[in-house]
Amino acid sequence: MGGVDVDWSRIQGGVITIGNFDGVHLGHAALLRRVRELADHLGGPAVAMVLDPHPAIILRPELAPKRLTEIETRAELMDQLGIDALVVCKTSRQFLNLTAKQFFSSLVQQRLQAKAMIEGPNFFFGRDRGGNIEVLDELCGQGGIQLQIVEPMHVGPEMISSTRIRRLLADGAVGGAAELLGHFHRVSGKVTSGDQRGRKIGFPTANLSEIELVLPGPGVYAGYLRANEERYMAAIHVGPNPTFESNGDSKVEVHALDYDGDLYDQSVQVDFLHHVRDVVKFESPEALVVQVHQDIAEIRRLLS
Repeated sequence: MGGVDVDWSRIQGGVITIGNFDGVHLGHAALLRRVRELADHLGGPAVAMVLDPHPAIILRPELAPKRLTEIETRAELMDQLGIDALVVCKTSRQFLNLTAKQFFSSLVQQRLQAKAMIEGPNFFFGRDRGGNIEVLDELCGQGGIQLQIVEPMHVGPEMISSTRIRRLLADGAVGGAAELLGHFHRVSGKVTSGDQRGRKIGFPTANLSEIELVLPGPGVYAGYLRANEERYMAAIHVGPNPTFESNGDSKVEVHALDYDGDLYDQSVQVDFLHHVRDVVKFESPEALVVQVHQDIAEIRRLLS
């Protein structure tokens, strides 16, 4: 069992929460703030634990969703919410074979020696999800551990969830996703060589690869490119380029509006703020250039 923080003695005797926390959305944030508040009241560290990789990747990889956030990003967001330590529990088949009671005894009581736990009502743990919130309540009662349940947060008729946010991103609704996340959706990638078409028409782009997180659906977006500890306004194209390729692959191309340096082979981050338009096929490269000028003007307006 490993983690971002493995000095168990430093994180024992506190308030803990266990979950996936993918996205660290507003619902997660409310629960994590409660962890901080109760830890202050009881006198101990505020600790979050995540299982990595997600159990679905091991048990049913074909059904496992793509992640919204990397573990490092979750740690940063949790730190901003007052969490003292994020423990990353390396998931294995052996670990997933623990019964609910074994899971509770090993992690909550022995390793973390928790004073209290805070979870949502849909919390499951142990082999075959054999432990639910009622089982957890019983185990906490037997172990003298306080349990608080935080109800899901709703925006509109539907509760905030990572699944709902993935659906919004797939529809290109990056603004709606940001409202539920409490922050803009960000992906990381490596700049690789492309076909140089953007440069030839006056708009050089950074072509991103090695993106492991959820991407918004095809479209042109306003956002920011983060590189070299700087932030640049950016036009972001996600999807094929039908003007030049009839059956082209989906790509992520980023044009930094006020940057003319070379980012080749660098790792960069891209924040998605607004959907500008859908991907369309233009009659000619010249028509595309006219549209890109309009896109950039709109992006400057949106980000100003």
